[in-house]
Amino acid sequence: MASIKVSGQKRLVLVSGRAHPQLALDIAEELGSDLVPTDARTFANGEIYARYDESVRGCDAFVIQSHTEPINEWLMEQLIMVDALKRASAKRITVVSPFYPYARQDKKGRGREPISARLIADLYKAAGADRIMSVDLHAAQIQGFFDGPVDHLFAMPVLLEHFQKLLDPSTLTVVSPDMGRVRVADIWSDKLGAPLAIIHKRRDPLVPNKVTVHDIVGDVDGRVCLLVDDMIDTGGTIVKAAEALKRAGALKVVVAATHAIFSDPAPTILQSEFIDSVVVTDTLPVPEHKRFPTLTILPIAPLLARAIHEVFDDGSVTSMFDGAA
Repeated sequence: MASIKVSGQKRLVLVSGRAHPQLALDIAEELGSDLVPTDARTFANGEIYARYDESVRGCDAFVIQSHTEPINEWLMEQLIMVDALKRASAKRITVVSPFYPYARQDKKGRGREPISARLIADLYKAAGADRIMSVDLHAAQIQGFFDGPVDHLFAMPVLLEHFQKLLDPSTLTVVSPDMGRVRVADIWSDKLGAPLAIIHKRRDPLVPNKVTVHDIVGDVDGRVCLLVDDMIDTGGTIVKAAEALKRAGALKVVVAATHAIFSDPAPTILQSEFIDSVVVTDTLPVPEHKRFPTLTILPIAPLLARAIHEVFDDGSVTSMFDGAA
């Protein structure tokens, strides 16, 4: 079968949901494989159905789905696809969710709140997933929510390669948009050989997507500032951070993020006078109406394909990032 790659007695099977088919095709191309044809449809009442058009018995299956809007529908589709693989006797099932759904609900900030990120891990396990693969989890502890291996991939090498060609370390300052991103921004500053600055911000817990920027810790005056974050949703945090940097004397503000959620009004406000350019990866689809002239989208498929290859060959995913076996 053309869509199934054979390595000894092991068979690699790639299947994809309908959320971001181009990413799945790009991953398959990187692996020199094809996607297994899948009959996936939504009935009139909203119920989702999935059936594979080829045998998947005994295979090592990877279920690729990007959790974009409508996120609950694509999550349900992925769970149903995992269940179909389990019932078709797949040997091992890996959920490939480049953007982990509900990742921001990773702890209880106030009483009577859910920990939805843990619930998602439980749903994957109940559906039949043996392993999870994701890129730049919003919080590292999500790895502990799943009772099985979690491959936490980092988009930093993809983004770094881009910026190392464009930015001069002598005039560069890496900026963390909040205290929660300091550790990641610190790694960026080490890799780029540039100093670090931190923006202290405050959120109103009762008002979602609203941020008040406070002060900047570090020197940004006369510098090119690289703002690094894991995701851009409505864009409010990033724009306010960029405005604070420009008011503090920053020459340019360049934004780097892994996940381009781009909920309204992000595509509009990211074209702000305070932001010179935005660089993201295609873990989530960015349709034409959400693109703008200062946006650059880098491919994440080579990274995911290499990780899938390492998992399939029982190799080391860690070695992709630290050079050790």
